[in-house]
Parts: sequence; structure tokens; C-alpha cells
Amino acid sequence: MTTDPVEAQDAARRLTPAPALDVDPLLDDPKTRIVVCCGSGGVGKTTTAAALGLRAAERGRKVVVLTIDPARRLAQSMGIDSLDNVPRKVKGTDGDGELHAMMLDMKRTFDEVVEAHADAERAAAILANPFYQSLSAGFAGTQEYMAMEKLGQLRARDEWDLIVVDTPPSRSALDFLDAPKRLGSFLDGKLIRLLTAPAKLGGRAGMAFLNVGMSMMTGTLGKLLGGQLLKDVQTFVAAMDTTFGGFRTRADATYKLLQAPGTAFLVVAAPERDALREAAYFVERLAAEDMPLVGLVLNRVHGSGAVRLSAERALAAAENLEEARIVDQGGGKAGLRNSPDTYGSSESPAPVPSASRPDESPSSGPEDMTDESPSSETPDRTVDQLTAGLLRLHAERMQLLSREQRTRDRFTARHPEVAVVEVAALPGDVHDLTGLRDIGDRLAAGRPELP
Repeated sequence: MTTDPVEAQDAARRLTPAPALDVDPLLDDPKTRIVVCCGSGGVGKTTTAAALGLRAAERGRKVVVLTIDPARRLAQSMGIDSLDNVPRKVKGTDGDGELHAMMLDMKRTFDEVVEAHADAERAAAILANPFYQSLSAGFAGTQEYMAMEKLGQLRARDEWDLIVVDTPPSRSALDFLDAPKRLGSFLDGKLIRLLTAPAKLGGRAGMAFLNVGMSMMTGTLGKLLGGQLLKDVQTFVAAMDTTFGGFRTRADATYKLLQAPGTAFLVVAAPERDALREAAYFVERLAAEDMPLVGLVLNRVHGSGAVRLSAERALAAAENLEEARIVDQGGGKAGLRNSPDTYGSSESPAPVPSASRPDESPSSGPEDMTDESPSSETPDRTVDQLTAGLLRLHAERMQLLSREQRTRDRFTARHPEVAVVEVAALPGDVHDLTGLRDIGDRLAAGRPELP
């Protein structure tokens, strides 16, 4: 039995395939309460999260999808005018389940934390404080922290069978895991404790501490920050004194929730070198943090229905069509050249009579030849050029497939234990429930090829 050389070459180039990721058992398992989609920016996390949420809802679960994507693609694909900090029910789903969606409002979530852990008078003072307004709107790590804060709130309500989280795109991988620790460390840090010390001491002791201990620091910080900002900071930390411990406690509780057996992490990537390098870092970091990773979703994978035709053979065929002199194109020449009567002879074959040429009539003469435009092309030549162009496009596609395969092989060799599911590169963006449903089908079936 003979083996096709192209197939043998492709088989030799591939490594042992990674285990396949089956998402339906994951979504159907009632013990799975949280699915976290993480990855670098621009790899399709939002679409993946929405497709998983829709599929789980149509399989009977009550699902909420939390996105941090400000582009509002999730709202558009689900037929909702806009998303906010309150879960909105998605209409048009099939099955017995329910699908809700929401988009994180970072400042509103911070306000809710303050209102929940301070009395009305103190909460009003905090919310009106200029330093708090700046902190809640743009402090480094606030968005990531508030995403985890909102996740904790949703889970504590125990209203949802499944929470799907679309994590924010981060400059550094897994910033959302570090953010609770960073913000907690800031609020429990030495500077904050020093600023809150006068309020904790109270009375004359507090004033004495403020006059002696704070006078030196106030002069330095006042020059750096400005006197009004320093005053706003002191007022803020004094009002927030009772809530500092809550930040740390909730951050620790959310972190443990992410490590719990009911949580599943999905790393989302594209078959590109940088995206898979970032995915490899995510996998390693999740393992180091004891986070339950279930697999890798590889989006925008390219395919072809003519893989037997390699890029090299396609390019060679295109060159032959474009440059007719490289390989004789006429069957008659080949027949004459291989004829036993002329083989090895120095005699040239007799010219073909003009009457036998399909592109000339027997009566054509020099006058007729001068009327023909030199630049005009015969239909056969036009077909050859189109065919050559298609062959070159196919060669480019096969080269792209080869690059993607090598990139996937490198990831698989480094992390052979990670289950993988591939999703095809679609011709357009997903903009409705039908598109999300199609993505969900592809995720479940593990078939990257286009229909």
C-alpha cells in the first residue's frame, strides 16, 4: 500500500495532538458555578464568554454573563440596547434556561461597596470626596479589583446557576488576580495607616500626633501633591477607616472563590505566536496559583478544503501558467519531441499548416495580422491567469496554515496536558444570537473547519 508523500510529510511534521476539550459536560455540570474566560486583548474572550453563556442557558441553566468590554459588542450580539451594572435578561433564547448579561460599571461598583459598608452619613462624605472620586474612576488596578468584587457579589446572591466572566484585557497577564492584593495592600499600607492614625487616636492624643508626626510629612507631601489634595486624602482615609478591613477580607474571599472546585478557567487565544506565548504564561501562572484550568480555546483557526495541494506545488503550477516557456504547454510539441522518428535528429519538425491552427482562418493573410492588437489576450490565456491567481491565493493559505500548525505544536509540546478546542476564523464578526449559537456549536463539537 503506497503512502501519499504530502500526507506523510504533514504527518511527520505534526506532534501528538493535544487532548480535546469538551465544553458541554463542563456547562452541564451543576457543580460548575463560575467560568472565567481569560487571555490577552483581541483574541475573542467576549465572544467566547457570550457563546458559552448562551449555550449553557439553552441547555437549561440560569446564567449571567459579566463582561468588562467597553466596546459593547456583547450587548449588540444579544439584542440589548445597552448593558450596565445590573443584569439584563436576554430575549430570544431557546430551551428552559435563562440568560442575563451585564457590563461592569467600575465606579458604580465601588460606590456600592462604600454604601454597603458605611452608614449613610459617612458614605455620603466618602462619595463626595474628590480623592475618592479620582480613586474610584482611575486608580491602577481598580477595574480588575471591581470585576472580582462584582463576581463576589453575584456569587453571594446565589441567584445564578452559572456565572461566566469575561475578564478585562490586561497589559500584564492575570492582572485581575493581582488587583485585589494590590488594592488591599494599598488600603492597608503604611501610608494609609499613618494617615488614619490621628482619627483612630482621637481627642488631644490625636491632635498631638497630628501636630508632631504629621507636620513633617505634611510639609513634604504638600509640596508633592498640593495642600488641597493632601487634605482630601486625609479626609478620605478618615471616613474610610471602618471599611478598610472589608476590602482585604473580601479580596481574600474572592481569591479563594477562584480557587474553589466550582470554578473553571478557560484560556482564550489565537493561533499566533504572541497570543500563544501569552496563553502559555497564563497556563503557568494559573498552575502556580492553584487555579482550576480546564483548557484552551483557540479562536480564528484557518482551514482549507484542499490540503492535499501543498503551497510549493500550487506556486509551481502558477508559475507554469504565467510563464509558458518554463514548461511546454502545447500537447503537439510533446508528441513530436517524443516521437521515435525525430528523437536524436537534428531536423526540426515541419511547421504546422496554418489551416490547422485554431486561432487562424485559412484565408488570413498579412493584412489580417496587422489588424490584431498585440495586447489582446485569448480566452485561454485569461483563464490561465485567473487560475494562477487562485493557485497563489491557495499557496498563501497553506503557508498560513503551516505557520499556525507550528505555533500550536510549540504550545502543545510545552503544555501537553492542556485540553484544546479550536474555533474557525469566520468571515465576519458575530453580531446576533444566531452567530453566538454557531460559535457555541463549534466549541462543543470541536470542529474548526468552515461549513
